[in-house]
Amino acid sequence: MVTQAQINRINELARKAKTPEGLTEEEIKERDILRRAYIDSFKESLVGQLENTYIVDEKGNKKKVERKTK
Repeated sequence: MVTQAQINRINELARKAKTPEGLTEEEIKERDILRRAYIDSFKESLVGQLENTYIVDEKGNKKKVERKTK
């Protein structure tokens, strides 16, 4: 899980990237690592939510949402 401090750092780096001075190589690497952690945390949360989601039909029957197959 991504902490609020990590989100604040992502935002700080994003603001700095928009300035004329930009980011150093070290900050770019840090930003990429933090972004990947945020995306992975978001995906994990979404998958967990979908795994506990049910669709109820007009007859009141519950059906678990299943992964779409290719």
